[in-house]
Amino acid sequence: MNSQHYQGVDVKPSRIPAAVIFDMDGLLFDTEALYQAAILTAATEGGHDISSGIFGQTIGRTWEQTRAILLDHFGAAFPVDGFITAWVRHFEVLSSDRQFLKPGVIELLDALDDLQLPRAIATSSPHHRVHHHLTAHDLEGRFQTIVGHGDYAASKPAPDPFLKAAELLGVEPALCWALEDSHNGVRSASSAGMTTIMVPDLLQPTQEMRGLCAFVACDLHEVRRLIQSL
Repeated sequence: MNSQHYQGVDVKPSRIPAAVIFDMDGLLFDTEALYQAAILTAATEGGHDISSGIFGQTIGRTWEQTRAILLDHFGAAFPVDGFITAWVRHFEVLSSDRQFLKPGVIELLDALDDLQLPRAIATSSPHHRVHHHLTAHDLEGRFQTIVGHGDYAASKPAPDPFLKAAELLGVEPALCWALEDSHNGVRSASSAGMTTIMVPDLLQPTQEMRGLCAFVACDLHEVRRLIQSL
């Protein structure tokens, strides 16, 4: 377990959920760290200064939103499309030959199987990347439905991705647990009316995040123990 322990501001969830909805990057897979390494490589390659915390603003965002963030930061003359192409290329190299499953994923999914609880993925990533990551880690079929970029009108931090996942599962949003690592993801899940649990990755919980979450967990092992205790 991560040596740093988090405590939720509010009382821990008191009832078992009817379904669990997972974010993907930074929650199921340790891909945000790879994206961070890839953007630094692309910046060095292109001679750009990316040291101002700009990457943190892109976590949990779509590529369209990320494009706008980069242009706002660097200006209209910034070669944004070429930069994103290089960023993605470096990410694919970094992720092509390694396992990047987050600790506790398999154990939590097994526990949900034991409890016969349905689950979904709600992500800003496109379907082809979701299926790539699931296949690479032998997780195809472990989720009843996948909601990816293009399946909803508005991206995180809007509630649409989580609401769509609940709709496809046939479960009321208020009866769902949502697991997220990013600030925008927490805002999305909370605004969808779900019991939101943050499992921090690169972004740490702020006062705002603690106010939106029912609980802040160290890792998915702690989420499993929490759900098994109910």
